[in-house]
This record gives sequence, structure tokens and C-alpha cells, in this order.
Amino acid sequence: MTYTLAIETSCDDTSIAIIKDKTTIISNLVSSQQKTHQQYGGVVPEVASRLHAETIHYLMDLSLKEAKISLNDLSQVAVTIGPGLEGSLLVGISVAKSLSYALDIPLIPVNHIHGHIYAFSNYQSRLHYPALALIVSGGHTDLILMEKEGSFKCCGKTRDDAVGEVFDKIARSLSLGYPGGPIIEKMAKDGNPSAFKLPIAMKDSPFEFSFSGLKTATLDCIKSLDNPQDHLADICASFQQTVIDTLILKTLAACEHFNIQDLIIGGGVASNQTLLTAFKDRITDTSLNLIHIQPNLCTDNAAMIGLAATHLGNIDQIPTEDILVQSTFSYEH
Repeated sequence: MTYTLAIETSCDDTSIAIIKDKTTIISNLVSSQQKTHQQYGGVVPEVASRLHAETIHYLMDLSLKEAKISLNDLSQVAVTIGPGLEGSLLVGISVAKSLSYALDIPLIPVNHIHGHIYAFSNYQSRLHYPALALIVSGGHTDLILMEKEGSFKCCGKTRDDAVGEVFDKIARSLSLGYPGGPIIEKMAKDGNPSAFKLPIAMKDSPFEFSFSGLKTATLDCIKSLDNPQDHLADICASFQQTVIDTLILKTLAACEHFNIQDLIIGGGVASNQTLLTAFKDRITDTSLNLIHIQPNLCTDNAAMIGLAATHLGNIDQIPTEDILVQSTFSYEH
């Protein structure tokens, strides 16, 4: 029996998880900084790293108690080393290195994107290759091709804003609060998704995304209205539908081109149920198998980091002493 303690501090959520053997999550605790950053309308990196440092040891103690094990029972430590905010990543890496040296156990560096992909692995034993992952969050909009286990190739990404980032900016412009994704999804339920015509960018680049034009068009639409507050539901519904249409168009084009069997949808934005339903409806008559990450594992959490570690190991063969913050860490292999 093995126990992996995983640490995730890439942005504004402090998380500790413990994985038994390869796939069993016996603890997955997340301390959110959302209320702190709401007053700023977004994440403040310096504040985020300070709060990680204040929280991480307490959260680790709670996780060990929940798992009913001690530090001496641990077989290895896993930690996110990038991509992410440098100060936030440094907190997690420093704690992970300390544990590894003190307990004389291996330290597994994990790419944050690999974590989002392997979040599926606690409830589905294997992938059918070639597989494709759509990772959508506040910092990422990526299409990742996997031709075999441990092989990752970016075949499409955003040229500018990440999709979750645009949700936040539109919500802020409408004074709806932060984070924007859940608020816009809720507002959109009462709106008409065809009320305002908004553009899908880069139609001639089948796998590439761009959301800055959609952001600008939505902001222009808001400014053109005498009283935008009277049209909140319709604005949210139209904006969200255009995002969904864009994601489906590009993702299914990649699935067809690469003869994909399994499609994974992960990342924080993947917890949007309207998005999930739209994907399910579009692939009903195809041979695609849709693997949707469980909502509690879509947003940043340490369990996904632990699952990636138990499946991939130290995929980059980085010696413990050389494990450093890699805020722009490439996930291609």
C-alpha cells in the first residue's frame, strides 16, 4: 500500500490531497481565497502567495487526520511546479521539498495541465488512444493531443485571453462580481442566447482560439445599450452561447482530424453544466466517448496532481535538487 501526498498552489487555491495506491482519493482539501480576491475583481499574486504560506501547514495536518495516516506513512510527495503564479508555486514547492528531504521519500514534480487531464483517472481506468483533452480555465484554453500514455502535444490554444479570464472580465463590466463563470451561467438561464449576435474568431484556423475579439464585441454591445442592467440575462446568455459554440467548433474539428476516440473536458470552466450539455448533445450521433471531469475535480485541487503523479511519475526526470518554479512550464512530450 502506498500513500502520495499532493500539493497544489499554482494560483489562488491552497490544496492538499492524499492518494492511496494509484487512484483512491482519501483526502482532498481546498482552501479558497475567493472572498479575499473578490474585492479586487481578480487574483492579486502577492496576496495569493502570502495566504498560501499562512494556510498550507494547517491544511496538511487536516488532510493527514482525514486520511488517518501520519507523515511517516507517506511513500512520496507530488507538487505542482507550473504553469502558474511564481510566488504561489514557490510556497508549494518549498513545502514539498522539505517533506521529501525530511522523510527521505521521492518528490514528483507535476505539470498543472497534466493534473487537469488525469483528474479522470480515479473513476475511469484507462484512455483509448488517440485521445484529446480540452482544458478550459481562467489561465488556459488548450487542445492537447495524446497519442499514447505520457504523450502530450498542443494542437490548439488561445492566441490571447483564456476563456475563464473573459468570463471574469465580462462579469466585471456588468458589475456581477467575481469569479464570473458561475455568475454568468446562472444569469444566462433566464436569457435568450440569440438576443445579441457576437463573433466567433479565427474560423480559418481550425484548432486555434481567440477570445479578445469576443470580449471587445460584448463590451461594445454593453456600451451601446441605454440601460444594460435591463438586458443582463440576454447579454450573459448570448456571450456564453458564443463561447460554447466556439469551443465545440474547434474541439470537434480536432477530434475529426485526429480520429479521436476519447475526449476529455477539464479545467474550471468545464464545471459549466450548459457547456457540458451542449457537448453531449453535439456528439450523440458520433463514436466519440466524452469523459467529463467530476465538478469537484474540475477546479484547481491537489487530488488531480496526485493522480497525475501516480500515473506518470517524474515524467521529466527532474532531480529533486533541480525542482524549481516553472511558471511557464511546457506540458508537451
